[in-house]
Amino acid sequence: MCPSTIVEAAAAVQSPPPPVPPEARAALRAWYLRAARPLPWRAAGEAPDPWSVLVSEFMLQQTTVATVRARFPAFLARFPDPAALADAGAEAVLHAWQGLGYYRRARLLHACAREIRDRHGGRVPRQRAALEALPGIGPYTAAAVAAIAFGEPVVPVDGNVARVLARLHAIARPLTRAMPELRRLAAGLGDPEAPAEGAQAWIELGALLCRPRRPRCGDCPLALGCRARREGRQGEIPVPPPRTARPRRYGRAFLARRGDGRILLRRRPEGGLLGGMMELPGTAWEDVPPGDPPAFPLSGRWSRVPGRVRHPFTHFALELELWRGEVEAPADQPGWYLPAEMAGLALSSLTRRLLRHGGVEPPAVRGARRPSGGAAAGRE
Repeated sequence: MCPSTIVEAAAAVQSPPPPVPPEARAALRAWYLRAARPLPWRAAGEAPDPWSVLVSEFMLQQTTVATVRARFPAFLARFPDPAALADAGAEAVLHAWQGLGYYRRARLLHACAREIRDRHGGRVPRQRAALEALPGIGPYTAAAVAAIAFGEPVVPVDGNVARVLARLHAIARPLTRAMPELRRLAAGLGDPEAPAEGAQAWIELGALLCRPRRPRCGDCPLALGCRARREGRQGEIPVPPPRTARPRRYGRAFLARRGDGRILLRRRPEGGLLGGMMELPGTAWEDVPPGDPPAFPLSGRWSRVPGRVRHPFTHFALELELWRGEVEAPADQPGWYLPAEMAGLALSSLTRRLLRHGGVEPPAVRGARRPSGGAAAGRE
């Protein structure tokens, strides 16, 4: 950690958070009650269901609200409580998670449900420390569940809240560097009169008004107290982080099809990227494009499909060649599926793209949108 960052972090820890004027808190809550989006995990006029809140928070990590809104009702109908998810097999969980991406979250939610079943009597724990001890739950998710589901007056700091606070206080640093100070500032934001609404109001403010680009300051209930707006710097804050080139990896995938129309799929190892998902056979993903002649999984008539399939992951971009082959294989050999039979399989969006590139339309994921080609941050 550089000296300036150490000083910033130390100052953030030592200084108490400033008080929130009651009129500002009331204005924010009133705006939220008028403007809040009707999302399926939000309780309308009734007590929030802790399991619904927890599931939604898992889904919203690195996934847009629009995508989660489409997938959440079916997932919760299939797994209405922790015990239902805990008792399910990994294949069923991954299948239900299709369309949401970042499949490691599905495995962590599955493990979290088992912990709740086995250690907490099937009920989501109320205490933040107990929540943080569950698989896949860190300080942010624990604070969100504690506030929204159990009425603890805290405000979880996600990207939306961090952006709002950076502008309110004109903190001209990248959010990652400013996070200790932003968390200190958030410590005084909880609404003791309406904790759930108060926490969601700050998140909603960043999602709807205090947006990354072209913030709608004229509609903001906190505009009068916003230092960045007073100084005309709301378009410059927060400062973007330095751009780093995303590494690129390369490989080949093979679409092998029998005479009866069945296609060969395999399951990825449980650990690691896309663990447990079904995929087309392929090569390892390397730092350089493949140069040697393809080593096909089966003998047959193979040809390369023109173009490449590109797919973004969090830390690298993937570029694959697709080879399509007409092959022969025993009728009783496992791993062969008709396209219609793939509806019951856990297929990643990468596998779906490869199938489409090869001229095979996989069964639609009910309620999910076709992948748009990029990963997006959650809650917007």
